[in-house]
Amino acid sequence: MRNSESRTTEILQTRRDVYGDRAERRRDGLAAKAAALEGQGQQLLDSARSRASNIPFGQPILVGHHSEGRDRRYREKIHNDIGRGIDLLDQAKEARSQVQAVGIGISSDDPDALVKLRDQLLHARKSQDLMTAANKQIRKHKGNTDAAIAALVEAGMTEINAREALKPDFMGRVGFPSYALSNNNANMRRIELRIKEIERNLQAQDVERKLASGVTYREDVALNRVMLHFGHKPDQATREVLKRNGFRWAPSNEAWQRQLNNAGRWGAKSVIEALGLDNKAEA
Repeated sequence: MRNSESRTTEILQTRRDVYGDRAERRRDGLAAKAAALEGQGQQLLDSARSRASNIPFGQPILVGHHSEGRDRRYREKIHNDIGRGIDLLDQAKEARSQVQAVGIGISSDDPDALVKLRDQLLHARKSQDLMTAANKQIRKHKGNTDAAIAALVEAGMTEINAREALKPDFMGRVGFPSYALSNNNANMRRIELRIKEIERNLQAQDVERKLASGVTYREDVALNRVMLHFGHKPDQATREVLKRNGFRWAPSNEAWQRQLNNAGRWGAKSVIEALGLDNKAEA
C-alpha cells in the first residue's frame, strides 16, 4: 500500500526535524574539534621548546653522573611532547579538511534530497545536451574556427569555453572526448537510481516484528532507519557482529540501527541469522 501525500509530507517533516540541521551541527563540531586539537598540539610544542631552551646548546647527557637519569627523562619528555604535538596538529588538519567536505554529498536522510538530486539530474542532462551539440557544431564547422566559435556560443557556451573546446588535446582531438559524455551519462543513471530508491522508500510502510529471541526488528520510514531493539546491552561478541554489519548504537532511539535501504535490510538479516535471533525453539 502506497503512502498518501499527507503521510509523505509527515515523513519529510520528521526528517527535517530530526536531521535537518545535521550538516551544520557536524560542520560546527568538526570546526570545534579542529580548534581544540590545534590548541593542544601547539601547547605541547610550545612546552617542548621551552623545556629544550633550558638545555645548554650542545650539552650531552653526562653518562654516569647522578643527573643522568633525570636528564634522560627530561629529554624524553621533550621528544614525546614534540611527537604528540605534531600528531595533534595533523589531526586538526584532517578535521579542517572534513569541514570542507560536509554537505557535498546528498544524504538520503536529507528531507530535500529529492529536490537536490533532481536539480543535479537536470544539470547533468543540460551538460550532456550541450556537449553533444558542441561536438556536432565542431564537426560541422571543421577548419573554420570563427564559425565554430560562433556556433558554440549560440549553443550556450561562453566564448572562452568555446575556444577551450577547440584546443586540440595531446592526440590532436578537439571538442568533448567520448569518455566525458560516457561518464556524465553514467552519473545521470546513478542519480536516477537514487531518486527512484528514495521515492520507493518514501512509499514504504513501517515494519515491526518481535523475533523469537525477544529482540524487536523495526523499519522506521520517517527516521529512515532499520533498527534492532534488544532491551538490554548486548555482550561484546554480539556488538561486534552488529558493528561488522554496519549497525551503530543510537541512544536517542535505544536501538542498534543503520540507514533504511536494501543494504540495511540485508545487514539486519545477516545479524539475525548470525546470532540466531529468530530461531524457533525445537518441539
